[in-house]
Amino acid sequence: MKQITISVPEKKYPFFMELIKNLGFIKEVGLDDEPTKEQIMKDIKESVHEVNLIKKGKLKGISAKALLHEL
Repeated sequence: MKQITISVPEKKYPFFMELIKNLGFIKEVGLDDEPTKEQIMKDIKESVHEVNLIKKGKLKGISAKALLHEL
């Protein structure tokens, strides 16, 4: 099975989703939605908590060099 990624203008999104849902050969519709404000805030809070644990020595961090090497 092949997969495709399509960018659809916001105002045409509902129409497009309805269209592909009605096609008989579509097996799965995956959405790459942007994170909500709540999800972003949750992620930031988790990050701050991890930084505080690293500062207290309760969690081991990695160096910036190691982080860049992973990328």
